[in-house]
Amino acid sequence: MGKNKLSKFAEMEQFPHVVQVSSHDVRGGQPFAMKGRWNELFFKNDRPIVLELGCGKGEYTVALAERNPAFNYIGIDIKGARMWTGAKLSLAKGLTNVGFLRTNIEMIAHFFAPGEVHEIWLTFPDPQMKKVTKRLTATNFLTNYGKFLKPGGIVHLKTDSPFLFTYTCAMVELNRFPVEALITDVHALTPPDPVLSIQTYYEQQWISRGLTIKYIRFVLDHVAGLQEPDIEIEHDTYRSFGRNQTGA
Repeated sequence: MGKNKLSKFAEMEQFPHVVQVSSHDVRGGQPFAMKGRWNELFFKNDRPIVLELGCGKGEYTVALAERNPAFNYIGIDIKGARMWTGAKLSLAKGLTNVGFLRTNIEMIAHFFAPGEVHEIWLTFPDPQMKKVTKRLTATNFLTNYGKFLKPGGIVHLKTDSPFLFTYTCAMVELNRFPVEALITDVHALTPPDPVLSIQTYYEQQWISRGLTIKYIRFVLDHVAGLQEPDIEIEHDTYRSFGRNQTGA
């Protein structure tokens, strides 16, 4: 591991708004002290909590927190060296409504109590074209989200991937989730949407390559009896190159 990553990990340990819990403790059943008490112990207010899953560098988490001070935001990712960017930025900006949790997304139900989270943002997740159960909008993930998302909670997906967007729309339609917004090109909106117009570093790369950014917002109003759509979806032809870029 490079010295730069090591220094970032060391600095993250000192950040007051970053929570890091070992997977060993989670898998071992070690209870998480703030589960059900994030507002009381961490944010020290009663604002609604919004998660960004797979937050990467945390740019979107920070931008959302700046634009919506009436909400608390938590960026979640397993890669601490990337998350350091947003954690450092939010600290420099003096934001008190943003935090970061370093963990695997598969484990997040360990950290939040039923009804504790109001909304979930999925920003540019890997479309996982070969394995349905790894897609962050797959029914197994939605079932997990339902363990801590409030009744009628909102799920946002913002993506460059036609494959993931098509899959998610089909899954939403099949399971009859109420759709609040469905936009095939967010940057073509007039006037621009103040939240959807937020552009991360990698989003700017997708746009510069001529890709449109898509968005769907739906209500997770049930998780019982969810079904996966049985459809053939054309794969993204650009993805392997682009994903390597974002993973650099």
